[in-house]
Amino acid sequence: MAGRDNAISLLHGLVAIPSLSRQEGVATAWLVEQMAALGYTRAFVDAAGNAVGELGAADAPRTVVLLGHIDTVPGAIPVRIEDGLLYGRGSVDAKGPLATFVAAAARVGADWARANALRLLVVGAVEEEYATSKGARYIRDRFNGTGEPIPDFCVIGEPSSWQRVTLGYKGRLLLEMEASQPMAHTAGPDAGVAVVAVDLWNWVSAYAAEFNRPYNKAFDQLLPSLRDLRTWTDEELHDRVEAKIGVRLPVDFPVDDFLTALVGWANQRTATDSPLAPFPAAAIGDGSTKKVTVSGPLTHISLTIYAHEPAWRGDRNNALVRAFLAAIREVSGERPSTGSGQRPGFVVKTGTSDMNVVGPAWGCPILAYGPGDSSLDHTPNEHISLDDYWQAVLVLEQALRNLG
Repeated sequence: MAGRDNAISLLHGLVAIPSLSRQEGVATAWLVEQMAALGYTRAFVDAAGNAVGELGAADAPRTVVLLGHIDTVPGAIPVRIEDGLLYGRGSVDAKGPLATFVAAAARVGADWARANALRLLVVGAVEEEYATSKGARYIRDRFNGTGEPIPDFCVIGEPSSWQRVTLGYKGRLLLEMEASQPMAHTAGPDAGVAVVAVDLWNWVSAYAAEFNRPYNKAFDQLLPSLRDLRTWTDEELHDRVEAKIGVRLPVDFPVDDFLTALVGWANQRTATDSPLAPFPAAAIGDGSTKKVTVSGPLTHISLTIYAHEPAWRGDRNNALVRAFLAAIREVSGERPSTGSGQRPGFVVKTGTSDMNVVGPAWGCPILAYGPGDSSLDHTPNEHISLDDYWQAVLVLEQALRNLG
């Protein structure tokens, strides 16, 4: 069983190993060794590069998947413990939640899993911070109901603070535009090519504002962000501009309508004689990329659409949620009659996670859980409270026992 000191050593060791997206190999191999040492029934690196640990019989009638991610965004933060806080890249997003999974599952143990006819699967997935979500897609397709059963429950490893569960994440769509025009003097009558990017951003912003009029909550709104913009002149003496826009999508957002309107904007902006037909959202599903090009008398525009993930929100009234709420109350010592202890809470997030990948495919009870302050994600000051981390280990252990 992993005690507090062992759990902290596990987290410290994992955070100390750099694991940028697509560079996770050393960290995954190390984590598999730790899971084997902790008594996992099976521990291995799978074909996608994920670190996988399993407890219980492979043919158990019920399966619980604890899906975390082991990769991080760039940024070297010296790994250290000061005043009960562990600093380091990934300590919050999301090695803290992943270490919580590994330690809590080890505490319930293989014998308990077998006795309760339960198969526990802990995954440190690769490329979650990359647009591909390679690791989660591999696990999703592995447990597809044919080769292996669709999980009965799934927990995503993301920071929510130890006393809260996350029920949903917004979707995502990435849009890149490249436009070109023949080089012209800035004093000439034609607008510079950079204006095309400005026009696109204004159009997306106006589309979002119109869509959002009935909605007050950010989770229900269409939220665009301008991520990159640059101009240059190429060797063929064409002025060029590139822009990258990210769009956070609400649940059940009509992506086809948005793409139809987007292509309509491109046709109108280039004043083309041969308008381009819209393309369906299905053309950009499951990590694929779609590029369309519109050419007019003066302006040439290419639109690339990729990284589309639909929003997903889980049900709050199911056995998995109840198991967590009871565990938070028990670990914190909440007494409803006196109001003492920590009252559990719910949250939905405006970002995306691997819940967006596996939720629509599995349709099982699902939530995200993990210690840490998500406002520290990707920041130069990323750190996690070791007290909160240990509380989360105890909560997850109890939640698993509640499911058993």
